[in-house]
Amino acid sequence: MRFPRTFVFVDLSSFTHYIESHGDRKGTKLLAAFRAVARAVASERGVRIDKYLGDGFMAVAVEQDDGVVFAMELRRRAATACAPLGLRIGIATGDTMLFEGEDYIGSAPNLASRLCDEAGDGEALMPADQTATLPEGIASAAHPPVRPKGFPAPIDVVRLTGEPVLPPRHDTTEVPRHREPL
Repeated sequence: MRFPRTFVFVDLSSFTHYIESHGDRKGTKLLAAFRAVARAVASERGVRIDKYLGDGFMAVAVEQDDGVVFAMELRRRAATACAPLGLRIGIATGDTMLFEGEDYIGSAPNLASRLCDEAGDGEALMPADQTATLPEGIASAAHPPVRPKGFPAPIDVVRLTGEPVLPPRHDTTEVPRHREPL
């Protein structure tokens, strides 16, 4: 069965060079900060980090807006938490299948991964044809087409800019407040 999902691949740019220059301890500390920020933003936005890939990860969102807001808010927070390193981000939405309960199969996760590879330091790339509606505060900027490995033709992409307007994403307003006994 196929179902729509948004995939977000994130990579700490120049992490290998950082470890070689600053040592394993500082690298481990930076990686821990990166993962902590990613988990916090994922929890707040209702996005699931599916798997860690060394100094990066793949996240999955049911709704495209949630995936885009997650990526852009993560990029904003990581600018402080992961300094001096930035993030490279690839985002793609499409139908997918879950293989043996643990791996997503389809063009969307493959494209998100390849766009992450193509992104420059601090860039979030997304297919141009998937940006008809973007979350409030996010815009698209021109980017040259890319020819991701394994794809038969160049892909028109955009670079996402801006900061998302973050509506509350928690259930506390739905829980009745209990009054103190009189």
